[in-house]
Amino acid sequence: MIAHLAVVLSLTFLAPAAARADLTLPETGGMKYHEKPGDPVRLSAYGLGTGRTYLRAAAGDAFTRQKGLSEVAVSPDGRLTAGVPSSYRAGYDSVVVTDRATGRSTRIRTVKKPMTAAYASWSRDGGKVALTVEQKIGGTWRVLGFTVVDVRAGTASTVRVAGLARRAGFWWSPDGNLVSMYGTGLRVYRPTDGAVLRTYANVGLPTGPEDSYAPSGKRLTTWCPSRFKEQVCLVDLATGTIAQRVAVKPAALFGWWDDTHLIAVTTAGKGRRLSVLDLTGRTTRVLADVPAATWAAELWVNFARTRVS
Repeated sequence: MIAHLAVVLSLTFLAPAAARADLTLPETGGMKYHEKPGDPVRLSAYGLGTGRTYLRAAAGDAFTRQKGLSEVAVSPDGRLTAGVPSSYRAGYDSVVVTDRATGRSTRIRTVKKPMTAAYASWSRDGGKVALTVEQKIGGTWRVLGFTVVDVRAGTASTVRVAGLARRAGFWWSPDGNLVSMYGTGLRVYRPTDGAVLRTYANVGLPTGPEDSYAPSGKRLTTWCPSRFKEQVCLVDLATGTIAQRVAVKPAALFGWWDDTHLIAVTTAGKGRRLSVLDLTGRTTRVLADVPAATWAAELWVNFARTRVS
């Protein structure tokens, strides 16, 4: 699978739940997540690589290991989860959609072996899940296109896209299209057939597969092009140009806390720190200290948005 996509973030919408001061995350070397009432996002799942996946209870703080799943993401309304199994069934990859209220699960076939479909991204209306399709060719994983799962219909449709970068990934735009890296910028694709709808040239590569779009949908984050000394850029979607550069060099960027803050992993001594940064790059909140061994084990996190900015 794509190593640089080990950390996955999905910003979705849930009704606010009672917050706790500290959440100890199993199998993370004692890592504690610091949560406060009124936070605009809620930690809903996390994992270490594709081998250990934990899902937080819909209400409360308990995290339960999801055996047989390599990843899981919560739907925008908080009712459903989309999990990607760790192995094929009858020669097919699949996604398992679970209704958290009833406990009922539905397995939906996606792609045939040796292809894989992973890195689940929920559309903002909660009706579809997009997955990135890969296949190992000549010993190297390569992206072939995407699969869109219609959750209500229980169907999946796969589209091959020509000219993709080897490490490309797909996620939803706020208006229901799909976005991926293209050259030194981004491209927006129609989910029904992969037709190119728009190209953002030379604005830098997306910080996905987590949602790089601000909650308002007006801007998105990219890794700045090499012509700039800053690492993080904010792209104005109306003009298609870089509107702001942030003077920070994070180890990873996990999307938006709210419309004026980002979620990032920064270096802290020998370990890492999950932090909230303002748009000048200043740390305004420490969410968790991440042990070096936990980060090296390919920690990924999944958030749910509790309120709109």
